Amino acid sequence: MEGLFGGSLLCIVGAVLIVGLIVVFNMIRIVPEYQRLVVFRLGRVLGKPQGPGLVFLIPGIDRPVRVDLREQVREVPQQTSITKDNAPINIDFLWYFKVMDPSQSVLQVGNFEAAAAGIAATTLRAVIGGIPLDDVLSQREQINTMLRTRLDEITERWGVKVTNVEIREIVPPRDVQDAMNRQMSAERIRRAVVTESTGTREAAVNVAEGEKQAAILRSEGQKQSAILAAEGERQAQLLRAEGFAQALESIYNAAKSVDQKTMTLQYFETLKSMGMSPSTKYIFPMEFTSMLDNFINKGSKG
Repeated sequence: MEGLFGGSLLCIVGAVLIVGLIVVFNMIRIVPEYQRLVVFRLGRVLGKPQGPGLVFLIPGIDRPVRVDLREQVREVPQQTSITKDNAPINIDFLWYFKVMDPSQSVLQVGNFEAAAAGIAATTLRAVIGGIPLDDVLSQREQINTMLRTRLDEITERWGVKVTNVEIREIVPPRDVQDAMNRQMSAERIRRAVVTESTGTREAAVNVAEGEKQAAILRSEGQKQSAILAAEGERQAQLLRAEGFAQALESIYNAAKSVDQKTMTLQYFETLKSMGMSPSTKYIFPMEFTSMLDNFINKGSKG
């Protein structure tokens, strides 16, 4: 009997321990830094979200809802939209969001991610419907900004902030793609022609510049050569003039040492040379008598 009683007691104690562990497990929550617990106590939200760290709950009375505060990214699948000029176009994009108010994200909408994805798809169609096809293809950044602004206006009341929207792919109609390919081919050909003509022009400019520099160098060389020739001629003339001046000075110095008689004899020698000529003329210089006087006077004095 005592053994039966002891076994029952052990079973009761074991059951109590198990129930206690379950209660303790349900009472304690470990909340990471990037999460918060929105706690409902008897259906009412506590004052502020709980966490991070250890959070104690009342089992059976408190119901926690975990909310992630990290920035999240979601993909909006490819959507077919009609542009302002009635061209169908397929677009898919990514949108980034972050929960700013955990309580509002739980209380104001049942599933804010699904709701935001639906809003994003309808907003995309509305934005694309007001833009021509060419602008859709060329103004992607502006479309991203418009989508982010409109989505943020809607999700703000849910306590969610849309931080960014990025269009990932735009697929225009087939005929538009063919026209774009032809346009790109024509643009590449144009750039090639422009590049070739620019290269030809630059080459012609370089050749002309080289010829100009060569002509300048040639003329500079000719000028230097002429300057050197003129300088040499001037030096030669100076040397010749100096030689002639020295010769005249020598003659003048020699003439100063010659007397009148020597000059008269030299004059007679010249007349003698002239008389040896085959000519039949007789020449008597005007100074003949004066020269004879020199000899006569000299002889009488002697």
